[in-house]
Amino acid sequence: MATKVHAAHILVNSQLRAQQLIGRIRNGESFEALAKEYSTCPSRDNGGDLGYFERGMMVKPLEDAAFNGNVGEIVGPVKTDFGYHVIKIIAME
Repeated sequence: MATKVHAAHILVNSQLRAQQLIGRIRNGESFEALAKEYSTCPSRDNGGDLGYFERGMMVKPLEDAAFNGNVGEIVGPVKTDFGYHVIKIIAME
């Protein structure tokens, strides 16, 4: 079982926008470029990269989605108090 996840995310204000971005990513657009353009989180400057995190470091819905996903997977939309997240799972340890 993974103890750390390296993930990136795109935070937007609507479920529809999150779903649209997921479609664009699955059609080959760059996750990082879309994060820089659309994310409302300061991590957008790094293409949405959140780095490695352990359980208890992120809001629970985002954390649960990241730890339950697979490396290389795009997960979401995940709703939190901050908005809707599109999550890219980069690595697990």
